[in-house]
Order: sequence, then structure tokens, then C-alpha cells
Amino acid sequence: MVSEKMKAMVENGSQIRAWFEEGNRLAGIYGKENVYDFSLGNPNVPAPKEVNEAIREVLDEENPTDLHGYTKSNAGYMEVREAVAASLNKRFGTDFGGRNIVMTVGAAMAMNVMMKVLLNPGDEVIVFAPYFGEYRSYTANFDGVLVEVPADTSTFRPRMAEFEKRITPKTKIVIINSPNNPSGAVYSETTIKEIAAVMEKSQQEYGTQICLLSDEPYRELVYDGAEVPYLTKYYDNAVVAYSFSKSLSLPGERIGYLVIPDEMQDSEAVIGAAVIANRIMGVVNAPTLLQKMVVKCLDLKTDISFYEKNRNALYKGLTDLGFECMKPEGAFYMFVKSPAESEDEFCAKAKEHNILIVPGWSFSCPGYVRIAYCVAYETIINSLPGFAKVAEYYNLKKLV
Repeated sequence: MVSEKMKAMVENGSQIRAWFEEGNRLAGIYGKENVYDFSLGNPNVPAPKEVNEAIREVLDEENPTDLHGYTKSNAGYMEVREAVAASLNKRFGTDFGGRNIVMTVGAAMAMNVMMKVLLNPGDEVIVFAPYFGEYRSYTANFDGVLVEVPADTSTFRPRMAEFEKRITPKTKIVIINSPNNPSGAVYSETTIKEIAAVMEKSQQEYGTQICLLSDEPYRELVYDGAEVPYLTKYYDNAVVAYSFSKSLSLPGERIGYLVIPDEMQDSEAVIGAAVIANRIMGVVNAPTLLQKMVVKCLDLKTDISFYEKNRNALYKGLTDLGFECMKPEGAFYMFVKSPAESEDEFCAKAKEHNILIVPGWSFSCPGYVRIAYCVAYETIINSLPGFAKVAEYYNLKKLV
């Protein structure tokens, strides 16, 4: 009954979810407080109180029939799209209008919409390892071919020579994710300019158009003064997929948007196709209540000092025990080098101490594990004795 395509997706199902479910099982045995689940990027910081207040205001202000009905355009309320555009223009010096914004069910659906719009069967989508594993499924949804650029584990930034070698006449989309899940790396302006230059050169060489698709759920989660360049300012065929899941701690509400600039080749046709794709993929329109809430909360973001405190405690705790990792510049993940040849072995050993982490091969970067530190501070502190036992097992050198 199940299609062959879907069977393959089930077989290669999300490791993140598998470990999360294992965490629930262990919590039932040992108690939630004695299980240190670092598997899922589910924000533990509550949404700003203004979010709930805004939702109440919308419910009081709006006609219920209108509020809970379909939007006139599958792109969403025009006043919401115009407000999003004005906010981006103010923050980044861009020149968007409401026409350039398509409200979506989170960044994941925004990416799927763009792939629906752009991909023909066999077209290639380039990703930079390590990358969020769901990109494989998104690409497969539209019979695209995923092409990986191997990771540079010294910096976790794109390897330009390897990138350039992988662009072909079939390349249609290049995905970047900065701040990056799972490494926490932030791509600098220099890196963005280098990516854009390679893509411009390739477009001219092959006479094609290549979309730079920027997946940005972690844009606001940066530390130590790091800045995240706005992609549309560096490359005409750039599209931004944004989500409020992390910036406002609303992953379950599924609200985000696409930015398709006028500078994009055939932008009017692309925007029109994205609006239709939003409908024919079964979404119809982004949640109406959440769209109205967003207008009132565009200047808000989660207090990331909680994540920064977690990051600092985890980084110091692990490196003091002898583990190797890069200090994240953004997001809320730490990518730690496995002390065992197989990171699956490392994950299994950590699980013996009720510590749940995700193997790096699921992000196409074997030899590492991802630790999501969007958890209670106490979870990090209480997990360190278990990490110490793992470090002792692998004879890691503890600093004094």
C-alpha cells in the first residue's frame, strides 16, 4: 500500500525524533529530571508575554467570521505582508513591499513552496554539510537530487572550491542555513559574497538561473556581537525562508514567511507561482490568528540570555572534561567531536548515563554529535557528571 518513495523516507526517518522518543521512554523509567535529553531543538524559553497579549487583542478586535476564515489571497493578509516588509526594510535597509512577502506555515513549508515552484524532476539542490537532515526529504518531495558539499570541520563554513565543482547545468537551488543547525556557525559577509560570486559565475557559464535559498529560523539567536548578513542584498536570485519558531519560541504554531525580491529573475511569475503553491500543497493560507498576532510582535524576540548562559556552561563543562568542539556563534546547538571512531558508539555510551544526543551522520557529518542546549540550565549542570563518566571511559584529558 505504501509507495516506494515513502518507504525510503520512513526507513531513513529522523534520528532527532527517534532520540526524542527514546528520551520520553527513559523519562517514564527514571523520571524526567534524571534524563538529560539534548535531542530536539524545542525552545525551553517561553514566548514573550506580549505574544499572548497580542493574541488576546486580536481575538477581541477582529470579527470572528473574518478572523477564522480563509484569507482573500493565499499569500496571506496584505496588511500583514506590508508590515513584515516594512520591518525588514527598517532593519536591513531593503526595499520590499507586501507583494514580496508570502506568509507560510513556518520556514519548512516556505522551503517546500519554493522547491515546488522551481524544481523539475532531476534538478539539483546543493547543501553544505553539516545540514538539517530534512532537506533531503524536502528535495525528494519534488524529485530533485540533493548534492552535498563536504564539511570543513575546522570552521564549519562552506568549502568554496568544493562548492564550485558541484555546480552543474542542473543546479537549480543552493540552500544555506546561518546560524547553522547543527554547528552553530554564522556565515560572515565575506563568506556570503564568496558564495554569491561563485553562483553568479556559474549562471553566466551555464546560462541558467540558480536560486540561493536561505533557511533562517535562527537569525535572531546570535552571540558575542555576531551579525547575520541579509542575503537579498548580495545576490539577486536570493529568497529567504523565515520562521518565528525560534525568535518568538513558537515552533508549534507554524508561522513564517517567504521573501521573494523584485530583483529575482522573473520575480512576478515566481511570486505568483509561490502563492498558488501555498494553496495546491494543501496549506491554503498561513494560520490567520497567528498572522494577525505577528503584526503586533515584529519588534519582539526571545530573551537569548538564557541560551547564552546554557551555551557557556555546556561549552566550559565539556571542554574542561576534554571534549572537542567549536563554541557556537548562533542557534542553540553544540557540535561535539566524537571521542569514539563511531559516533553511534558515543551516543550509546552517553545513553548509559541517560544523556541523549544525536549522531552527526544524520547531518552528513560523521564523527560528531549534536547537543541541543535549548533546555533548562539545571539539565546541563546535572548532566555534567554523566559526561564526566563518559570522558573517563574514553580516557579524555581533564583540564585542571
